[in-house]
Amino acid sequence: MSSILRFTRDHEWVKVDGAAASVGISVHAVGELGDVIFVELPAVGDTVAQGGKIAVVESVKAASDVFSPVAGKVVEVNETLSDNPAMLNEDPMGEAWIAKLKIENTADLDGLMNSEQYEKYLKEASH
Repeated sequence: MSSILRFTRDHEWVKVDGAAASVGISVHAVGELGDVIFVELPAVGDTVAQGGKIAVVESVKAASDVFSPVAGKVVEVNETLSDNPAMLNEDPMGEAWIAKLKIENTADLDGLMNSEQYEKYLKEASH
């Protein structure tokens, strides 16, 4: 399976690469939040439902729940965010992924937006 990137309407992203799926928040979401000051990460071994809370991101403006785009089991968390939550502001779509999951059902990806659909969604939402 090649790498697949999908987005939710709540501005989370999931990147599927083989059996692993990385989850994070979009550049748009980080822009709306402002400076991130704390990230509450899930625990390795946690099981999350599609649309279930996987993390909390706190910024100077507000604390926001992060919802999982897919159901699965947390197999890795980005501990670097605990020490350096501002990394989310710097590289939200890259090094600042929040957790990696073992996807329970790849059909969860079917209801998510690809990059083009997400860009169109953002443009429509801004009008």
